[in-house]
Amino acid sequence: MRKILVSFLTATALVSVSSLPTVLTHYTNAQQKPIPPYAKWGRVAMERTHKKYPNAQIVDYLHIGRTTGANSSVEKFKLWLKEGQREFGVFIDIQFENKTEKIQKVTFKESTR
Repeated sequence: MRKILVSFLTATALVSVSSLPTVLTHYTNAQQKPIPPYAKWGRVAMERTHKKYPNAQIVDYLHIGRTTGANSSVEKFKLWLKEGQREFGVFIDIQFENKTEKIQKVTFKESTR
């Protein structure tokens, strides 16, 4: 009886371990999402916000959208910040040149909601 139990446990472990890469590959592929085109600008928004408000913690992030013009575009974000007991929103507009993606202007506007 003991030999049968050991054989069963060994076989079960081998089957489980051998199927693990397939399960993990499926799981990680299902979890991966494509990187959105605004991700680069979101990082810029967070970096610039951190420079402007060095004592604040970014607690939420929202991509509002993009406005595209003939020569330049604007990515719009809203970040929610906490600085001590104060919580507030900051709208960030990043204007950049379409061809080179060179930043032309970054503007900040605080909001209470």
